Amino acid sequence: MPVVTPEKLGALQQHADDIRNICILAHVDHGKTSLTDALLAANGIISPKLAGKIRYLDSRPDEQIRGITMESSAISLYFSMLRRPSPDAKPVPKEYLINLIDSPGHIDFSSEVSTASRLCDSAVVLVDAVEGVCSQTVTVLRQTWTEKLKPLLVINKIDRLVIELKMTPGEAYIHLSKLLEQVNAVLGSFFQGERMEEDLNWRERMDERVAAAAAKEVKLDDVESEAGDLQFEERDDEELYFAPEKNNVIFSSAIDGWAFTVRQFAALYEKKLGIKRSIMEKVLWGDFYLDPKTKKVLGRKHLKGRNLKPMFVQLVLEQVWAVYQATTGGDLGKGDPALLDKITKSLNITIPPHIARSRDPRLLLTTVFSSWLPLSTALLVSVVESLPSPKVAQAERLPEMLEESPGSKHIDPSVKDAMVNFKTAKSDPVVAYVSKVVSIPESELPQNKRRTGQLSAEEARELARKKRAELARAQAAESNGTDELTTALDSATLDEYVPEAEEKIDPEHLIGFARMYSGTLSVGDSLYVLPPKFSPAHPHAAPEPQKVTVTALYMLMGRNLESLNSVPAGVVFGIGGLDGRILKSGTLCSQLEGSVNLAGVNMAGKPIVRVALEPVNPADLDKMIEGLKLLVRSDPCAEYEQFESGEHVLLTAGELHLERCLTDLKERFARCDIQAGEPIVPYRETIVRADEMRPPVNKELGRGAVVSVTSSKQVSIKIQVRPLPANVTEFLLKNPGSIKRLYSERNALDTEEEPGEEDDDVLEGKGLPIDELKKQLQTSLESGKGRESWKGIIDKIAAFGPRRTGPNLLIDATKEGCFPKVFAPEKQEDGTVPKADESLHAAHLCDKVTYAFQLAMNQGPLCNEPVRGVAVIVEDLTVAPADEETSARDRLGRLTGEVIKTVQQCIRQAFLDWSPRLMLAMYSCEIQASTEVLGRVYEVLTRRRGRVLSEQMKEGTPFFTILSTIPAAESFGFADEMRKRTSGAAQPQLIFAGFEVLVDEDPFWTPFTEDDLEDLGELADRENVAKRYMDGVRRRKGLLVEGRGQRVAAEKQKTLKR
Repeated sequence: MPVVTPEKLGALQQHADDIRNICILAHVDHGKTSLTDALLAANGIISPKLAGKIRYLDSRPDEQIRGITMESSAISLYFSMLRRPSPDAKPVPKEYLINLIDSPGHIDFSSEVSTASRLCDSAVVLVDAVEGVCSQTVTVLRQTWTEKLKPLLVINKIDRLVIELKMTPGEAYIHLSKLLEQVNAVLGSFFQGERMEEDLNWRERMDERVAAAAAKEVKLDDVESEAGDLQFEERDDEELYFAPEKNNVIFSSAIDGWAFTVRQFAALYEKKLGIKRSIMEKVLWGDFYLDPKTKKVLGRKHLKGRNLKPMFVQLVLEQVWAVYQATTGGDLGKGDPALLDKITKSLNITIPPHIARSRDPRLLLTTVFSSWLPLSTALLVSVVESLPSPKVAQAERLPEMLEESPGSKHIDPSVKDAMVNFKTAKSDPVVAYVSKVVSIPESELPQNKRRTGQLSAEEARELARKKRAELARAQAAESNGTDELTTALDSATLDEYVPEAEEKIDPEHLIGFARMYSGTLSVGDSLYVLPPKFSPAHPHAAPEPQKVTVTALYMLMGRNLESLNSVPAGVVFGIGGLDGRILKSGTLCSQLEGSVNLAGVNMAGKPIVRVALEPVNPADLDKMIEGLKLLVRSDPCAEYEQFESGEHVLLTAGELHLERCLTDLKERFARCDIQAGEPIVPYRETIVRADEMRPPVNKELGRGAVVSVTSSKQVSIKIQVRPLPANVTEFLLKNPGSIKRLYSERNALDTEEEPGEEDDDVLEGKGLPIDELKKQLQTSLESGKGRESWKGIIDKIAAFGPRRTGPNLLIDATKEGCFPKVFAPEKQEDGTVPKADESLHAAHLCDKVTYAFQLAMNQGPLCNEPVRGVAVIVEDLTVAPADEETSARDRLGRLTGEVIKTVQQCIRQAFLDWSPRLMLAMYSCEIQASTEVLGRVYEVLTRRRGRVLSEQMKEGTPFFTILSTIPAAESFGFADEMRKRTSGAAQPQLIFAGFEVLVDEDPFWTPFTEDDLEDLGELADRENVAKRYMDGVRRRKGLLVEGRGQRVAAEKQKTLKR
């Protein structure tokens, strides 16, 4: 196919019905970029011989070296096919524009997948025929489900079944059908989960209606009629699944350049077998057999004991296997010339003589397949026929998407109508979603690129003049090589001296990666940039959305950009002019009142790996900070923080992501040498009720209880600390958004303002209502072991911590009940500020105690890391009466610091009275490995404190899937070590899986029982792993590290001189 000009592609953007926006999603190394290469070769962008090897869309050098995609990149493809305008008419050529986004498959770059999927209408999901459904395959299928993208399944790398596993066509058919079942099972689980949730909601609504009707004492038949209106809607899941007969499954091998659908083979055999194409499509996959005598299709029950092959094996797979046998099979892998000749004649293919004479079997293979089953045709025909155009997709996807967006009830109906009904007129409201910002060097922008082969006559003459002058200078230098110094000095003048140009810095420009939903956008138009927390209910709330002027519009063509003047709805495009106005993602809208926020739901995972950075040359600090700000804007998952200690910390999703960010920072954004410190891993602190604990400090008060008095002896406080039940901690960790909303609603109640700027939890999604939150928390507290002590606690909860949303509770058990309660039904009086003539009492100090609780929970006693799973019970808070006549306000000012300090110390002492534990950040790790390297995989896992959860063999393959957990602190260099030890045969995928007490050991443990003292001695010469982790963190933070730094009885360690 000839190379298509950008002008032609720009013209096709105007016909929305002929556009398809697709993203290619899959697990790492399942062949996404190779598949894209085959499509680019069909457009003449790269040579067909290099398809699958060049990986055109991997434009970064580190992507090419590592062989994996790290950034999603878009390209526009042209496709022309014959279509019948009506069933009886002659086929006419019809042109299509396919906007394709290639996304990464590595877990570290899953945020790139989220940004790609939000821009598209449909997805092509690839699955490796040998490896099958992997962890990221499930993730991307979930992504298509939540984003409501229509999927198309490509089973790739079928050549591995022939060449590596040496399966027969029959075995391959069984293997492929099992693989298809696995993929459909994943989709089925999503559907089932959603239906169960809908069923629960429906039952709750029914109960509410019945309860409301009963309250009004309406007659029974009225209740029934009420309930009858709200019928539970049954939904069929038939449409969800992949089935070859539905034409939504493609069988392919991207590296060999072939692919086919069942429909293609149905057309091939239609005339030969005399069976209608529509029937042939239905019976070509499944338990259908062809009777060789009657040429009729039989089901399994009509076989009558005959050993026939399924039609898919006989008519499809055996033909593909025959081509492999003819080209790369036979003795020494040289193929079978006689069989090849037979195949080429029957398929009516001519092989060029120079290829036939060549000794390369793979060249023969790809030539036969590219003539018979070209990959681009099978894939693009399926994309055009099976996947929706932007117009159809928006009508299906957007109503629900708009419903879930923040402040959906306040969206202007004209904006909603324009988006759902796909209005593209200039007068219609413009809505575009920018999913991420990419950084492009200035020299690569279209206006700064010199187009090859398009020099004007003047430019050509100027270029020739320069070349001639250079040549003349070179010849003169050769002939007068030994010129005298005097002549050189005479001829030299300062006027003509041109200093050598310094290396020109190529500045970076930020281009938005965007999708148009309605209207038409032109260069020079003005739009509002809505931040992710914007809500149409309060359009002027801070930060006020800014207005920007569009300076440039681009068509995304992989590594290149092409300028556009205007962009209609339904197109994926690049937009310039957003520098400094947008952080990572945002919505562009032509109006502010009643506009829509599409960036409200953030799908990206939270970054977990933190690294402190510093420039090698301290003078480059400003450069580094500027570079970090640019990096954060252009990377959807990277974040930058400056700690109180002055450290500049970069947060990334994983080790590979960190490596890429540092490379970008050094080479593009900061352009200076930067050194990274040791990775900073987060920990959590908790307490447990261990079997062997030291006796409590105060036996009368009980374990974890502390009574303390402030330094001025004016306030005494009694506090008890207890571990929370595990189910309560889990519940609180799952619902931070609901707790946040609880606080914001209480603040709104206290200040009697409408809750305007409390939309901070927009990103949290829909949380539990307050009543439901209280009910479920009460159930968690009052069920399980030791529930008696937690009864009635729910109404005494004064705060959650740290940061008011954490998994720790402050409980008011004072007699007066002076603390304001979280679940109080009505407005509470603010008793923290004393009136003019009032004496000081305990209620005035409540907010100081709460603040001290938040501080203590944010910085635990072990190594100043956040605490979880702890209940702090305030049992008594008393204020001594004043001797002198000082006002309560004066006393309160002096006491504030004392109270906070004392409460913090009390919580710290009570915490250490229990058995403290350090919780490590854990990764769940999935490894696929063959039997030969299984032992080495276990060896590497064990060395890094990994714990194997399960090991399953993939049926029909020699591969095992190992699921395990590994501490984040031990994970640095884990992937490299695994690859080295297994010679590249095992690739781990690490996903953050929360915090866990891995080392069930008290960091301060020393032997105190007789048995331990006898076994281990007083010094316990056994490494305390928890203490090692704790001391590492304390050392980094500059805290005091306790322990034996020096040798005891040093003279025993060496031989003394006599």
